[in-house]
Amino acid sequence: MKNLCTICMRGGSKGVPNKNISELHGKPLMAYSIEQALESELFEHVVVSTDSKKIAEIAKGWGAKVWFLRPLNLSTDEAPKIPVIRHAFQESELYFGHKFDTLVDLDVTSPLRRVSDIIEAYKKFIEDEADILISACIAKKNPYYNMVELINGKVQLIKQMKSTPEFRQNAPKVFDMNASIYIWKRKSLKNYNSLFLKKTSLYVMPQERSIDIDTQLDWDFVNFMIGKSINLND
Repeated sequence: MKNLCTICMRGGSKGVPNKNISELHGKPLMAYSIEQALESELFEHVVVSTDSKKIAEIAKGWGAKVWFLRPLNLSTDEAPKIPVIRHAFQESELYFGHKFDTLVDLDVTSPLRRVSDIIEAYKKFIEDEADILISACIAKKNPYYNMVELINGKVQLIKQMKSTPEFRQNAPKVFDMNASIYIWKRKSLKNYNSLFLKKTSLYVMPQERSIDIDTQLDWDFVNFMIGKSINLND
């Protein structure tokens, strides 16, 4: 199997300015995902897709391959992620001169994942004979229990059931996509713009490794968790 890893990051970040190159305990945020990908030993190449020359140079220093800059139309706030990943995949096949069987995308804003998460997610992808795998954690809130919406002035449960569960534990289990690990078969990435196919698989991670940095509060919490891990290992 020829496996490619992509890590996508733009130069512009509004929630936490310059977060991809800002330091968390002595190294830039991007370094965590690059190091995890390399340490997993699953990939022929680890490729960074970015629109920023500065990000590209830093990423190279941490061992990633970067030889192209992402087009402007794929670098806006509104640009969907699958076309960005597909572009990096196509650029990689052209550059390296052969096809890849599988692509794994690691979100740069999820540094709390472990190398073992990448390896186990890949194993599950293979065992399930999946076309796509997404990672998630058990949701803190359950739409089948005590979550409401306001429609035309009427308050109602978000998910209507024949009988509302008396206890949260009796409600159907739901998950939050944690934007940490995505895996595609080549044909699925090339042909579909949806993550949800008949053979989409789910890899479940604990909540403490599922923080996606989008705000300063997220950054502060991840900074605390990494510091706590460092202290425990000392």
